Amino acid sequence: MRNSSPPPPQQQQPADADERRLQEATKERLREAIEELQRRQSRAKGGVQPPCDHADESCVANAVGNLCQSFLLSYGIRVGIGILLRAFKLARLKSYSSLLDLKQLVSEKDLIVREEACRIGLLFGGFTGSYHAIRCLLRKWRKKETPINAILAGSVAGLSILALDDSSWRRTLALYLLARLAQCAYNSAKSKNKFHLWGSHWSHGDTLLFAIACAQVMYAFIMRPESLPKSYQDFIQKTGPVAKPVYKAVRDCCRGSPVDVASLSAYLSTRRGSSTVKLEEFPTIIPCSVIHPGINSCLLHNANAASATFRKTFPLYFSLTFVPFVVLRLQKFMDAPVRTCWRAVIGAVRSTTFLSAFVGIFQGVICSHRKVSLKDHKLVYWVAGGIAALSVLLEKKARRGELALYVLPRAGESLWYILVNRNLLPDIKNAEVALFCACMGGIMYYLEHEPDTMAPFLRGLIRRFLASKISNPSVSLNRGASYTHLLTLDAVEQLKVQDNSETETSSREKYNLESIPGL
Repeated sequence: MRNSSPPPPQQQQPADADERRLQEATKERLREAIEELQRRQSRAKGGVQPPCDHADESCVANAVGNLCQSFLLSYGIRVGIGILLRAFKLARLKSYSSLLDLKQLVSEKDLIVREEACRIGLLFGGFTGSYHAIRCLLRKWRKKETPINAILAGSVAGLSILALDDSSWRRTLALYLLARLAQCAYNSAKSKNKFHLWGSHWSHGDTLLFAIACAQVMYAFIMRPESLPKSYQDFIQKTGPVAKPVYKAVRDCCRGSPVDVASLSAYLSTRRGSSTVKLEEFPTIIPCSVIHPGINSCLLHNANAASATFRKTFPLYFSLTFVPFVVLRLQKFMDAPVRTCWRAVIGAVRSTTFLSAFVGIFQGVICSHRKVSLKDHKLVYWVAGGIAALSVLLEKKARRGELALYVLPRAGESLWYILVNRNLLPDIKNAEVALFCACMGGIMYYLEHEPDTMAPFLRGLIRRFLASKISNPSVSLNRGASYTHLLTLDAVEQLKVQDNSETETSSREKYNLESIPGL
C-alpha cells in the first residue's frame, strides 16, 4: 500500500497566486476610493478644515516649541564651533593648562560669538516658528491644504533673514538658496522628461561647475576684491601665502597703473633675502622674487604653502565637521563617540588636504606663467582658479556638488556687484531680502511636495531644524478606517512574505501602499 504524499509545490502555486491577486485587487480598489474621496474633499467649499500635524498640542504651542528648539540648536552649533576653535588656538600656543580654565577658554574677551550666535539662532528659530504658525493659519483660513500654503508660509517666514544685520551675509544666503532652488527645479523638470541640460549625465559635472565658480572667485579676489564679502577676503588672504601689498602690485600691473613702490619696498624689507629685488613703477609682470621673497625655488614655495594651509585650516574643518554632527545627531554620538570622532578626523583631513592642494596648485600655475611669459594678464588668475579647483577630486563624490553649490553663490555675488557697479543692473535696496523670501517659498514647496528633487544634505538639514513630520501633505490628511484597513492588510502580507523566497518578496514590495505617493 502506497503512502499518501502532500501535493507537489506546483499545485500549491496557483492557489497562492489567486490569493495574492485578490489582495492586490482589493487594495487597489481601496486606494482608488481613498484618492477619489480626497479629491472630492479638496474641491468642496466651506468644508471642514484639514487637520494639523500636531494633534497633541495647540498651533501656538507647536510654533513656539519649534522656535525654541531651532534657536537652541543653531545657537549651540555656533557657540560649539567657537569654543572648539578657541581650544585649538590654545593648544597651538602650547598652553595646555588653559584648556581646563573656563575663564580663558570661554571668556567674552577671547570668544566673541554671543551676538553672532544669537542672530543665527533668531534666523533659524524665527523661520521655523513663523513657518509653522503661518501654515496653521492658512489651513484655518483657506480650509484646505494646497502647495500654495507651503509657498506663502515659506515666503513670509523668510523675513527672518532680517535678523542678520550684514547685507553681504543676507545676499550670500539668498544666492545660495537661489542655486538650490534652481537645482530642485531642474531635477523636477528632468524627472518629468520636460527639460535637461546638455552634459547633465557627465560623471564630473559637479567638478566642472566648481571649477567655473572658483575661477570667478579667484579672479575677483585678485582683480576686484571689493566684490567679495570682507570675511571671505580675509579667509582667502589668511589661507594663501602671498601678502596684500603683492596682490595690490599684481592688480596695478595688470591694469597698467603705477605700482606703489613704497609700500612694496616696505614689505620686502621685512623679508630676508629680498634686498636685491629691483622694483619698477610700471613693470610688465611681477616676478616670482616678489611673490615669494626669500625662497628661490618655486616648487619649494608651493610645497610650503600647501603645508602651511593644512596646519592653519585643519582646526576649522574639524570644528565644522564635529560640532554640527554632535548637536544634530546627539543619539548617534552617544552610541558611538569614538567612531564619531574618528569620522570627524578623517573628514577634516580629507577636506583640509583638498584645500591645501588648491592653494599649492593655484600658486604653481602663477609661477609657471612667469617662467614662460614676460607680460602679465588678468585672465591668468581666472584660469589658475579653474585649474586649482580640480583638487576637489580629492573629496568624496557627494561633497563635490555641495562645495560647488557653496562657491557658486560667492561667484554670483561677485558678478552681481560688478554688474551693479557698471550700471548694468539696478541697485535695489534690500533686494537680497526679497530674493531670500521668494527662494524660501520655492524651497518649502519642493521639500513638502517633491522632496526627491532636493539634495539629501539640504533636505535632511531643513527637516531637522523644522523638527516636524514634514512629508507629502496628502499622507497625513483624511486617513480614516479605510486607511487603517489597508495598513492591516500590509501587516498581514508582510508576515507571510517572511516565509517566501526573495523573488516573491520583490514582486510584492511593488504593491506596498506605503511606497505609493499620496497614501
